[in-house]
Amino acid sequence: MSNTTIVELQQAEKKYQGVTAVHQLNLELRQGEVLGLFGHNGAGKTTTIKLILGLIGATSGQVRVFGQDPTHSDARNLRSKLGFLQENVSFYDQLTGLEVLQYFARLKGVAKKNCPDLLQQVGLSDAAKRRVKTYSKGMRQRLGLAQALLGDPKLLLLDEPTVGLDPIATQDFYGRIDTLKQRGCTVILCSHVLPGVEKYIDRALIMGHGKLLAEGSINDLRHQANLPATFHLQGSNLALPETLAAQVHKDQIGTHLKVPLQDKMKTLQQLVNLPGLENMDIHLPSLEDLYTHFIDTHNGLEAAL
Repeated sequence: MSNTTIVELQQAEKKYQGVTAVHQLNLELRQGEVLGLFGHNGAGKTTTIKLILGLIGATSGQVRVFGQDPTHSDARNLRSKLGFLQENVSFYDQLTGLEVLQYFARLKGVAKKNCPDLLQQVGLSDAAKRRVKTYSKGMRQRLGLAQALLGDPKLLLLDEPTVGLDPIATQDFYGRIDTLKQRGCTVILCSHVLPGVEKYIDRALIMGHGKLLAEGSINDLRHQANLPATFHLQGSNLALPETLAAQVHKDQIGTHLKVPLQDKMKTLQQLVNLPGLENMDIHLPSLEDLYTHFIDTHNGLEAAL
């Protein structure tokens, strides 16, 4: 990851008819970084993406992409560096996949000769000459990604890219994102589908009602949230040390033990040679756990005001 700043938002705010969609958002994104932008519908994710794309201007504050204001007329050269995949992508059903990609290549001013190679990259070579109306949801998403990759963009913005994809197609999609990251592409991944995302992102930014609720790596967020590590223990007649016994909960599945995150290794050392222990799983707070925590905390504070 480079120190070059690709995207910078300073106190960026966007209002629509008096309603604030994004509140004074600060964000700095570096080259080769993958940022996960998470929040419920109406949280401000898509507005943030539109600000970065220059499709709308900020009501106040600053937005800089590659050091320029993306809404200025002299920032047209930015377009060739950007790739965008919108939610629920749709294409002309009567065209073939190759014809769709060639059409977008003309719009973007890039060479059409690269289209077959792009279709191969996203696994659509065999369907290149089939009409898009015969494509599955997953195939349309892959065609959308190929469209976003036209011109080898340096910044890729993906809005709900895995909605409707099956688990294998989703894993394949994130594998392609990882390859782009290795090539130095900066990626903003906007989603409300959280399971499986965390291993592909460098940082998460969680939004709620247009406000930044939390930001950082998964480890940063775990420490901010201060949620416990959970040990799932299975075995017969487990005699836990007195120091841990008070934190135990039992059910038909087994014994559950919650400890502060910083005590994880110390607890593991205490449990590893426990008589009667047959199996042990450790659950650290997942991205989904962290998201729920920050959203619930915010909603609780809003309700108290």
